[in-house]
Amino acid sequence: MKRTTSLLPPEQILFDRALVAEHRRRAAGLDWPRHRFLFNEVAERMAERLLDINQSFSLALDLGGRDGTFGDKLIAMKKADRVLRTDLTAVVLNNAISAAVVADEEFLPFKENSFDLVGSVLGLHWTNDLPGALSQITRCLKPNGLFLGALFGIESLQELKTCLIEAESEITGGVSPRVSPFTEIRDAGSLLQRAGLALPVTDTDLITLKYEHPFALMHELRGMGETNALLSRQKHFTPRRIMLRAAELYIENYADEEGRIPATFQIIYMSGWAPHESQQKPSKRGSGKVDLRNYLEK
Repeated sequence: MKRTTSLLPPEQILFDRALVAEHRRRAAGLDWPRHRFLFNEVAERMAERLLDINQSFSLALDLGGRDGTFGDKLIAMKKADRVLRTDLTAVVLNNAISAAVVADEEFLPFKENSFDLVGSVLGLHWTNDLPGALSQITRCLKPNGLFLGALFGIESLQELKTCLIEAESEITGGVSPRVSPFTEIRDAGSLLQRAGLALPVTDTDLITLKYEHPFALMHELRGMGETNALLSRQKHFTPRRIMLRAAELYIENYADEEGRIPATFQIIYMSGWAPHESQQKPSKRGSGKVDLRNYLEK
């Protein structure tokens, strides 16, 4: 399959993909099982959406699957006969007991019409060209194949973003980009349609986790491989006083009675089908048989 991701102009490239991969490698060496709760929870919630679909899938792709929770759930639910796992880095795939390949969501190496199902759990938010990545997913789906995706929404980590902005502005008089710009739910459906997927469905969920201290949250994000990979990020370490002040603000503004602080993650779920002649299609304009004048007050 050709590399079909759009060649974006430099000003539209937001993320350092090599750094995203490095963060994954580093996370794999930081006691990864301790930090995978959110990924596992979202993978299970996404897989359970298949309970409403009276269909099983022969070959599924667990795209950016990390430790393979989504694929394992598909097999356990008997919703897939075989699963191929991918990730940006080989070290994350070391524990794979089934087929696995290193692959970049921006340059999928698969032939057209390869998979009956493609699932992506919390990985696509790091792509520079999300519409292009979704288009590649559509191409590698068989006709009437299903895409399921989950990605972080714009409301994710609002508490942390607010405190970092306030702390840095207070101390330096300026603000640096520190948290990834996430997708908005209102854009998700149009992204699926733009990629050529039919019958698009989107919904959103909020998951709030509690931590003993803001630094525990930051350590968790590092262990998840979800730290800053923006090209426009500061290339030097954040001054300690900014981080300390941000932690103070976090505790002052958000801590509960037990002293724990919340971290909110908005999850956007997306689904769409590769086009097929059997799918329901909207009626042609003007083909309605009901005269609304019979139902409206005069």
